[in-house]
Amino acid sequence: MLLTGAEIVVECLKEQGVDTVFGYPGGTILNVYDALYQHSNEIKHILTSHEQGAAHAADGYARATGRVGVCLATSGPGATNLVTGIATAYMDSVPMVAITCNVVLPSLGKDSFQEVDIAGITMPITKHNYIVKDVNILADTLRRAFAIAGSGRPGPVLVDITKDVTSNSCEFEKKEPETVHVPSRYTEEELQEALSLLRDAKKPFVYVGGGAVISGAYKEVRAFAEKMDTPVCDTLMGKGVFDGHDARYTGMIGMHGTKVSNFGVSECDLLIAMGARFSDRVVGNPKKFAEHAKILHIDIDDAEINKNIRTDVSLVGDLKEVLEKINGQLEQQQHTEWMQHIAELKASYPLNYDKTALSCPYIIEEIDRITEGEAVITTDVGQHQMWAAQYYKYSRPRTLLSSGGLGTMGYGLGACLGAKMGRPDKVCINIAGDGCFRMNMNELATASRYDIPIIQVVINNHVLGMVRQWQTLFYGKRYSQTILQDKVDFCKVAEGLGCEAIRVTKKEEVAPAIEKALRLKKPVLIDCLIPEDDKVFPMVPAGAAITEAFDALDLAAANK
Repeated sequence: MLLTGAEIVVECLKEQGVDTVFGYPGGTILNVYDALYQHSNEIKHILTSHEQGAAHAADGYARATGRVGVCLATSGPGATNLVTGIATAYMDSVPMVAITCNVVLPSLGKDSFQEVDIAGITMPITKHNYIVKDVNILADTLRRAFAIAGSGRPGPVLVDITKDVTSNSCEFEKKEPETVHVPSRYTEEELQEALSLLRDAKKPFVYVGGGAVISGAYKEVRAFAEKMDTPVCDTLMGKGVFDGHDARYTGMIGMHGTKVSNFGVSECDLLIAMGARFSDRVVGNPKKFAEHAKILHIDIDDAEINKNIRTDVSLVGDLKEVLEKINGQLEQQQHTEWMQHIAELKASYPLNYDKTALSCPYIIEEIDRITEGEAVITTDVGQHQMWAAQYYKYSRPRTLLSSGGLGTMGYGLGACLGAKMGRPDKVCINIAGDGCFRMNMNELATASRYDIPIIQVVINNHVLGMVRQWQTLFYGKRYSQTILQDKVDFCKVAEGLGCEAIRVTKKEEVAPAIEKALRLKKPVLIDCLIPEDDKVFPMVPAGAAITEAFDALDLAAANK
């Protein structure tokens, strides 16, 4: 059938099973929006308040569902406003397709109104990108974009389309979505070497990263931990793969990881890294990381092997498939003394906070209790992010959505909207510091416009908390530009943007506020006022060995 390029865009979205897109219209993409208008009963479009919010919403949709998220923007500033969201998705391996439109082909390269080389700009932060100048290749380009975004190690793909392509016509034929399977690249000999390492280990430790979430390998990871009789730690991106309530679970590893995980990994004789990239926030000083251990690294991306930490054996392949083979060949192991030692570490080094006053850890624990650990939690970046990772007990994958690699302030609210659109059955709560919330709080208007029942919790300490923590500990308490004591009233802002608002100043107000927000089933902001000098502990100084983790008690003892 003969269709315009704009109609082809919509038909390709329908082919791929896309039910929701996030975006903002403009001149060059008008034809696509006109075509979307004709199919509004098949594809829901969420008009965000800013293109960055659209990118984060597409990202949150993808993380919450495992499907490819889609965002749209016009040329020039519309396209460049997507860049931070695209980079966020790239760093965390999120499948996303960003569709932008550009000026007509004869105007390219002439500094035309709202012209920008968005393909060139995004080249370093996309898995692949395209600029489409011929309507005859548009459909196949879009199909390849979705296949690339969702296959192997996922990532964002950008498709930029000149406006004349969206108005030109060509024959279109429907096709089934392409399924791309990336085969494993390890040998049988490498598999047997891995099994030999596992059988010989006396003090094994499992380190789970975001690749385990992407692979859908949570059942295999849990079965492996039982068969191997090993403790398990995770990264921020790996939350929920292993049940946070399980006795084997030792918490997060790294800069704000638990002492149990940091000390245990430093003592183990075999570290099994699953879908993890040995980030600097995990490793600390690489020369002192797991220095007594052999390293077994399982990852789908061979570029991650030996990039940050040298491994003894690596298996390049889909984690789920690799673990199925290992679990099928590995005999039941017993490490009674080692597990007992880990249990003693857990008893000696529990997470702790001041329970006498209102604090973020207390708020997180109450959210966990009231939602029974079943909510989807999104966060921004900073102290609240670490507390959300430490004190909410994630028992399922895809329930903590957070910017790990890029550390994007302002990520969480858009991601929460996207998550709720993708998982309407789930309670979706964004936890943000007041500094982060200021960056994209206009997306509350999006929530109220569509009556999307998300809960926005603001951890309001009137400072840039994580930066202030560093200034306190390492910069002589010189609080340069981190104090936010001004006249902004977040409750009035939320009400002005069409949402309900609740202020919390005391511990006893936390549970009623959360319960009321859940009952209202509409967008609600909860503004929680906490002390400005609360700190995230444990903490490892930048570049130090993870064995140098310290907490408030250590700090008090050192200052005596």
